[in-house]
Amino acid sequence: MKRSANAVWKGSIKEGSGVVSTQSGILDETQYSFKSRFESGKGTNPEELIGAAHSGCYAMAFSLMLGEAGYEPNSIDAKAEVSLVEADGGFKVDKIHLTVQADIEGIEQDEFEKLAEEAKKGCPISKLLNAEITMEATLN
Repeated sequence: MKRSANAVWKGSIKEGSGVVSTQSGILDETQYSFKSRFESGKGTNPEELIGAAHSGCYAMAFSLMLGEAGYEPNSIDAKAEVSLVEADGGFKVDKIHLTVQADIEGIEQDEFEKLAEEAKKGCPISKLLNAEITMEATLN
């Protein structure tokens, strides 16, 4: 299985801008720029897209782990906060913090925490990223 996305950038780093599109068409020439990445300009940015990919992947992985353990979640709300910092004369993503709130009937807190952690480690996007990934998981 392969999925793709592409980006087109025009102009200088600060004055230029770009668009990103996905194979599915969900993103179709969605704008991004220096301002949307480093300030509060309109548009998306790579870190936001990584956060969307990671939170979506995590929620699915957690649902799988719960199902394999005999639980069916009513809901899993996962948020990924991606931290971009200056380092080595440039920038790098150094951390991602997952905040997870889940509504799961019949699960004990220790089992919930164990499965939440296994999902964090097992999520394909978690495996892909070379950053510290922390998490806060709440059972509703």
